[in-house]
Amino acid sequence: MTFAVQKPLCLVSALFAGLILSSCSSSQRQVEAPARLPAYSFVPGKTAVLHNGKAIPPRNAPVQVKRAIAAANSLVNKPYRMGGGHRKHYDTHYDCSGSTSFVLKEAGLLTSTRHSKLFLNYGQKGTGDWISVYAKDGHVFLVICGLRFDTSGSGRRGEGPRWRVDGRNTRNFLVRHPTGL
Repeated sequence: MTFAVQKPLCLVSALFAGLILSSCSSSQRQVEAPARLPAYSFVPGKTAVLHNGKAIPPRNAPVQVKRAIAAANSLVNKPYRMGGGHRKHYDTHYDCSGSTSFVLKEAGLLTSTRHSKLFLNYGQKGTGDWISVYAKDGHVFLVICGLRFDTSGSGRRGEGPRWRVDGRNTRNFLVRHPTGL
């Protein structure tokens, strides 16, 4: 009789443990960003420098990283528009995924424009050494050489593509990076 009681309890316990383990080991859980992205801090040879709203890459940065920064600099101060950068690569307005796609395409790290949700599977899991993509359904932004390139900042949405030095809430974002960077 004791065996009969323990067997169903063991089965229920095993099923419950399996559910917990499977939910904890999902691919999204493994790449979830920390709750807050810290503010910019300069690290010689590793981080870009911001001058008059444009980023200057470190001299030792890989060529793809330098191209990404140049592409992002070309979008600085463009206005925000939902869908901007999706129909035309060179557009007058950009949204978050349009500007992220533009930068990665110009750097040779992406072949076509993506919506924010599609960046959830971009590249490899985790933060990169040079470029990181923070994505969730509804928003995406980049961190390149320690500087955040984002269309929203300081609590305001839809400002347009800009380099940011302030921290950012990254709750519910997944972090990915281009292979090798």
